[in-house]
Amino acid sequence: MSENTVEIFVGIDVSKSTLDVHIAPPGESLQVGNDDAGIEQICARLRQMPPTLIVMEATGGMETRLAGELAARGLCMAVVNPRQVRDFAKATGQLAKTDRIDAAVLAAFARAIRPAVRPVKDELTRELDALVTRRRQLVQMRVQEALRLHAASKVQVKSLKGHIAWLDKQIGSIETDLGERLRGSDLWRIKDDLLCSIPGVGQVTSRTMLGRCPELGGLNRRQIAKLVGIAPLNNDSGTHRGKRHIWGGRADVRSALYMATITAIRCNNTIKAFASRLKAAGKAPKVVIVACMRKLLTIMNTMIKNQTPWNSNIA
Repeated sequence: MSENTVEIFVGIDVSKSTLDVHIAPPGESLQVGNDDAGIEQICARLRQMPPTLIVMEATGGMETRLAGELAARGLCMAVVNPRQVRDFAKATGQLAKTDRIDAAVLAAFARAIRPAVRPVKDELTRELDALVTRRRQLVQMRVQEALRLHAASKVQVKSLKGHIAWLDKQIGSIETDLGERLRGSDLWRIKDDLLCSIPGVGQVTSRTMLGRCPELGGLNRRQIAKLVGIAPLNNDSGTHRGKRHIWGGRADVRSALYMATITAIRCNNTIKAFASRLKAAGKAPKVVIVACMRKLLTIMNTMIKNQTPWNSNIA
């Protein structure tokens, strides 16, 4: 890029019915409907530039369609965590919040922070992600109903048991659908087989990792640990050295990894020996578990990256 080239940054605020766009420079703002016509209008306008970077927030899936269309047209685009953008807005003194203001803040965030551009999930990955999310929702409902069953009156028991049975059936149906989609793709079947070959890692963990963490195998061990939220973060100031804590990341992936780690500490000789060494060194139980989670994640990441099956000697 030459010195005279003007860099253009775009922020897009996504809501259910509208898309607010801010282009800086020149500071142009526009609002269109969140539909085919509106998305096409935005894509046509941005392709005329093209911008250096487009940034939008993750909004529970509402951004997926627009993000896919922008990526398909070869535009540089990043989907970021809303918390980061809100913290950035507060740091710059922008406390007011409207869709138009949010779009301008996103453009400023793009210029100042320049978040990394990651490839948009393909259709199969999005489907796996949606199914894994739906399964988790149903499991949470089942847990709630099971808890209610313990304190239920006689007139409530029949309804609760019927709903729990229905939830069991729905969860089973989603698990079957997940399995069929994974086994129907050569690439995903290989990844699933690799992960399931690790002692302690079952189908639920494997499918959660593939659906909710498609970056697995594409990042180094530090990056993937930070993405999931199990990298210890410093808390130092001057001569003070505070305790390291994990924070942020993808909570649902971390939960699945936690359950797999608890099992691996018992039945995976590599993780079991690692945990024993940490315990012998006087590490706290939670520190041991998180360290084992990080080691298990690193093993998964390396196996997917190198396409190598489980080998306890290498691990």
